[in-house]
Amino acid sequence: MEAKRSLNKIGTLSDALSVIHDGSTVMFGGFGGIGNPPTIIRGMLKKGVKDLTLIGNDSAFPHIGIGQIIKNKQAKKLIASHIGSNPVAGQLMTEGELEVEFSPQGTLAERIRAGGVGIPAFLTDVGLGSMIEEGKEKVTLNNKEYLLETALTADVSIVYAKKADTFGNLIYETSARNTNPLVAMAGTFTIAEVEEIVEPGELAPEEITTPGIFVDLIIKTEGVDWKWVWE
Repeated sequence: MEAKRSLNKIGTLSDALSVIHDGSTVMFGGFGGIGNPPTIIRGMLKKGVKDLTLIGNDSAFPHIGIGQIIKNKQAKKLIASHIGSNPVAGQLMTEGELEVEFSPQGTLAERIRAGGVGIPAFLTDVGLGSMIEEGKEKVTLNNKEYLLETALTADVSIVYAKKADTFGNLIYETSARNTNPLVAMAGTFTIAEVEEIVEPGELAPEEITTPGIFVDLIIKTEGVDWKWVWE
């Protein structure tokens, strides 16, 4: 695939799955399943890619979003802010079948953003005196102690958007926006699953959240699977 070069980035699910392999680090947008790209995830389930390292806000639900990958034991590690909505993830963690690295939600978002903009690490006092500080370097600045948090990047980022043009410019809808714009920035190869694809010039510039420079491939969604969870 031509990364971030083509002016027409429309592809197929097969194209998307061709860059996701056993052992890949996959970063995903979404919050509680909303904003997870369902078509790509179903494709990953069918392809059977395994030993994945997943990075995202949470583990969704056992039958919704990225939680299906976790339930199917295709992930070896998850970096997230919580797993409370997916009891299977908790069980796998307890049984030693899934390594889970917890990161406070704001810290996690900033780690992803930092990865997207090329900042290797940053300082925060969030997590001091808790399990979060275990194994992390501490830095004293102006007589105050901080944790050194490292940036996060991925081999592949998968995001969900309401609308895209063929350049890869993305617009998100309401709460499905959540972490997707940050995740889109932090992948070596970024795939956007979208509801609608339009021609260049049809998106109002002030509506665009993710510039196309961050997006390598666009695929049309086959439909979402998260609505029943919240409705």
